[in-house]
Amino acid sequence: MNTICIMCPMGCGLEIEKVGDEVRVSGNTCKRGEAYGKAEFIHPVRTVTTLVKLEDGSVASCKTDAPVPKERVSDVVAYIGALTLGKDVKIGDRFHAHLDGLDTDIIITGTPTSGC
Repeated sequence: MNTICIMCPMGCGLEIEKVGDEVRVSGNTCKRGEAYGKAEFIHPVRTVTTLVKLEDGSVASCKTDAPVPKERVSDVVAYIGALTLGKDVKIGDRFHAHLDGLDTDIIITGTPTSGC
């Protein structure tokens, strides 16, 4: 598997392979790249950022408070897409996402703006 490390601005090209029971990473220039490559190979996760609708027709940017398993990203996006929050939300407000098997909060990261 080939990927780009996102742990620092270097953007090292990583080559990741499983040899026996060991995951080997090459192409990294630091230990963070090795750790990232192994985690990305074994169980990739992503922080989800999107927009949430507000009751006055505007939207606010939001994100998950922690990375979620990559295979659950579409579930999180669908959940947030179905939400409508009050018009008085502000940056830093947290809302618990009631998704089966995920324990994450949605955090408002931007001020409300008019809808698209």
